Amino acid sequence: MAGECDRAPHFLSPIKEQALGPSLGSAVALNCTAWVASGPHCLPPSVQWLKDGLPLGNISHYHEDSWVKTRLSEVLVSSVLCINVTKAEDYGTFTCSVHNVNSFSFILQRAGLAGHVAAVLAALLVLLVLLLAGLLYVKCRLNVLLWYHDTHGEVEMNDGKLYDAFVSYSDYPDDRKFVNFILQPQLERRQGYKLLLDDRDLLPRAEPSADLLVNLSRCRRLIVVLSDSFLGRAWCSHSFREGLCRLLELTRRPIFITFEGPRRDPAHPALRLLRQHRHLVTLLLWRPGSAMPSSDFWKELQLALPRKVQYRPAEGDPQTHLQDDNDPMLIMRGRAAEGWALERELDPDPEGDLGVRGPVFGKPPVPPHASGVSMGEGRGIEMDNSDLGSGNYSVRTDFYCLVSEEDV
Repeated sequence: MAGECDRAPHFLSPIKEQALGPSLGSAVALNCTAWVASGPHCLPPSVQWLKDGLPLGNISHYHEDSWVKTRLSEVLVSSVLCINVTKAEDYGTFTCSVHNVNSFSFILQRAGLAGHVAAVLAALLVLLVLLLAGLLYVKCRLNVLLWYHDTHGEVEMNDGKLYDAFVSYSDYPDDRKFVNFILQPQLERRQGYKLLLDDRDLLPRAEPSADLLVNLSRCRRLIVVLSDSFLGRAWCSHSFREGLCRLLELTRRPIFITFEGPRRDPAHPALRLLRQHRHLVTLLLWRPGSAMPSSDFWKELQLALPRKVQYRPAEGDPQTHLQDDNDPMLIMRGRAAEGWALERELDPDPEGDLGVRGPVFGKPPVPPHASGVSMGEGRGIEMDNSDLGSGNYSVRTDFYCLVSEEDV
């Protein structure tokens, strides 16, 4: 019988080491259950709890519930230890012992520190991502907006406009140099826009003239160069509001270019009025470094101008040229003028867009007499001009028959 009492207990709980991470102020229950040999000569079963290998010192700090169930030669012993975690000393390694046989351990460790570190690292990572996103937005905002404008922007086609922008500036040497040597070459030669220049007063105190109304109606945008000489006029300080109201009725979202300099007065009434109406106008600032083609000034100006449609050189400008136009006035050499013929011709009207625009950069146009046969070899083909005196040189009227033959 003594051999039966020496049999080691069989633990049902815990079956392996358990790591628990209760937070401060919480409670945790540890369950220790085992089958123990029983007999008339065996000692009564008992469960003892150990912390860090030592018996629990302050029993009143813990709460233990035990019960015993007898079955033939075995007794089921169970003990539940409830721990209120109130301070750091409550964490540790807890083990139950039955007949000097220890079970697997319950490891109570503080998980709040690890969770706090993870939260701090996650917050720092999110902050870093936001900083990088803000930096990329500041550096690449104009490039992204410009790409979207050139790809998905509104296409202003067949609107009857002959020019992309009307440029108004004062008749002063510095303003003329800025417009003719900086603004016009950049917009026309590099970016392919067509401008209409005018150095007359755009915002007079009286009603706008008929020429001004016609010029504005022929242009898609309006650019006003607000230089120091422009702002130095008396009416800019007293009547600028009335002129701006008339201007907003004539054109959509005008573009005003101001200049940065020591003589620039930021409290000028015209500049203050434009800043108050930023939702109605586009206000650009020319800085000393804006002359570079890659500066933000040109990107902002291009965003305010109409979208330029990319087209093949063999075709007309789709913003002004109507495709499949069989107008008799466009018939050349007995057939309709096609793209290959338009490519060889220069713009016949540099002051107005007739829908025929040659490439800005490229080889010079081939002269009409240039061919594989030289001038000397072409003497074999001569024109019979003996009947020139009997030819009819009256003006042709068969292109547009607006009146009948009886009315002529």
